[in-house]
Amino acid sequence: MLLSEHKDLKLEIKSLPEKEKDKLLLRLIAKDKVLTEHLHFKLLEDEHDLVERYEKLLAAIDETVEELLSNKKLTSKDSLLKMRKLNGSITHHFKVTKDVTTEMELRVHLLNHIPIDFNEGVFSPLHKFNEKLSVYFVKSTVSVLNKYGKLHEDLQFDLRDSLNAVLAKIYQNKTSLVAQELGLPKEL
Repeated sequence: MLLSEHKDLKLEIKSLPEKEKDKLLLRLIAKDKVLTEHLHFKLLEDEHDLVERYEKLLAAIDETVEELLSNKKLTSKDSLLKMRKLNGSITHHFKVTKDVTTEMELRVHLLNHIPIDFNEGVFSPLHKFNEKLSVYFVKSTVSVLNKYGKLHEDLQFDLRDSLNAVLAKIYQNKTSLVAQELGLPKEL
């Protein structure tokens, strides 16, 4: 049921006593963890906390990439799983902070550092993960480029070199076939 479809309900909610509205609001907020965390961030945290959240997530990305690169038996499956998990963390960060700048910086950092070049043969059971990683990586890049196009030109300028590095990485690896199919530019 959408509130916009029930205008009389909306009016009745507005006419409730303030104490009862507060009680209902708190019950509703408690049901959604992300909304609760977003309100905590918005009402109780400041710019310093945003920087702290950003740096923690940046450190988590760097640690994960370092862990992947130090693994002698690194596979495309490992890289794909870690990339999905980190992308989920970045999405959560954005839902809580609503800060596009740090979201874009984190996504570009992840794309620049996650390993994507694997020589798994066609007959290897891991070959399908290599293909999945290629598609996921390129589609993630397309998503970042779509958001990039909507950013303020100053922020676009700041991210241009890093995104060009991601595009170069794509076209220097097996991901180039997927990128060409999706019409990804070679440079911004």
